[in-house]
Amino acid sequence: MNLAQHVLTAGLSCPDKLALSVIGPMRAEQWSFRRLTQAVRGTATGLLHAGLRPGDRLLMRLGNRPSFPITYLGAIAAGIIPVPTSAQLTGPEISRLAAQIGPAMIVAGPGVALPDHSAPVLTEEALQTFLDMPPAEFIQGDPDRLAYIVFTSGSSGQPRAVMHAHRAILARRMMFDGWYGMTATDRLLHAGAFNWTFTLGTGLMDPWTLGATALIPAEGTSPEQIPLLASRHGGTILAGAPGIFRRLLRADWGPIPTLRHALVAGERLDPALRHAWTHRTGTDLHEAMGASEISTFLSGSPDRPAPHGTAGFPQPGRHVSILDQAGRPVPAGAAGDLAVRRDDPGLFLGYLDQPQDTAARFRGDWFLTGDRAVADDQGAIALLGRGDDMMNAGGFRVAPPEIEDVLAAHPQAGEVAAVELPVGPGTSVIAAFWTGPADPPSLRALAEAQLARYKQPRAYIRLDALPRTPTGKINRRALREAHRKDRPCP
Repeated sequence: MNLAQHVLTAGLSCPDKLALSVIGPMRAEQWSFRRLTQAVRGTATGLLHAGLRPGDRLLMRLGNRPSFPITYLGAIAAGIIPVPTSAQLTGPEISRLAAQIGPAMIVAGPGVALPDHSAPVLTEEALQTFLDMPPAEFIQGDPDRLAYIVFTSGSSGQPRAVMHAHRAILARRMMFDGWYGMTATDRLLHAGAFNWTFTLGTGLMDPWTLGATALIPAEGTSPEQIPLLASRHGGTILAGAPGIFRRLLRADWGPIPTLRHALVAGERLDPALRHAWTHRTGTDLHEAMGASEISTFLSGSPDRPAPHGTAGFPQPGRHVSILDQAGRPVPAGAAGDLAVRRDDPGLFLGYLDQPQDTAARFRGDWFLTGDRAVADDQGAIALLGRGDDMMNAGGFRVAPPEIEDVLAAHPQAGEVAAVELPVGPGTSVIAAFWTGPADPPSLRALAEAQLARYKQPRAYIRLDALPRTPTGKINRRALREAHRKDRPCP
């Protein structure tokens, strides 16, 4: 099989159907499935003519434009290994990543920082000349062979290169009913940029695999313009990070007649945000939870919405369990380590050149996601936070969401994060960070009214913005390091 061929096959049954529309307030750039497939296969030819060979690694440093997914699929079509990266990374950051993967070539858009690396650079302008080249054949091979590499967010340390096989695209079909509720007639509008892996998968690859239409806001479009664009272009499903939906709820806009529901991922969904979205639009907001090593595997869906306070259910075909320290499943209602069975087709091949780190992520036949979780009697799973984010309060283990959900209910809280903050040798407190105009006394009163004393934050610190990883998740490690009080004075 070939992952790129798998993505494009369904659309070619209706080659003139709209595959992609890059939409903005004043214009729309449109790509049919015929044009998209030609661009992908022409790019495959161009990359090979540029000197790349199957198995070579191509570091992608492209901005928020269609050239990003076209280059990604073109490389895979030719057997080249694309490594997509965030355009927001600085020179030193991308230099560290390039040192890990040793790219044979770097493809670069204007204004995007490049690594200090000896690999030749192919410009985005040169890429445009590849689109109409004679189409390359899709390189076929074992579904278990390497297809692409992505980097972890780095929230638990240095980013690691995660290797994925061609078969990973087959596992994404489990999301179609288990999360998306999407068919070939849908028009999915993803609010993220082309060069974000969430957009690349949910916003582009998956609609195209079904023969559906992908709508992506043009560069420079503000989130507040998205409802109008969705209404104008017949968007049936919206997708984005929770922060996008928070901004939408603060904006003034009318109904979207074609909207059926919305999808959210990237960080934990605040139940109050879901409630507010449903109240405003009459449609549900379905969350999915995943990891760089497996994409999403746990979600709510239109056919089976997540019960309040949970992330939803294992997607059909997924084997998910909550384990104790010995690797045994725990009963319903008991907390443990969230895990996915080793034979899941979406599971990564491993961390590049890090066999020990790869092995450390497994407990017997189970891949450990790094999250703590608990399941109810119906199998709905509630997340208790990352294992390394769990807080200790007077001997009690407290998950950040237990506090964040309470404080986020304050109408002026903004974004909220809870962190265990070292304040002295062997001493720490729970600290609450928030970005809105709420004052500390009102947040403290809310915590006192709804949380056991040992869960109540002892420090309240307002910030203009919460630090985030390159993929948009709240970076609790950065909060902890920036505000800890246990370092000796210089």
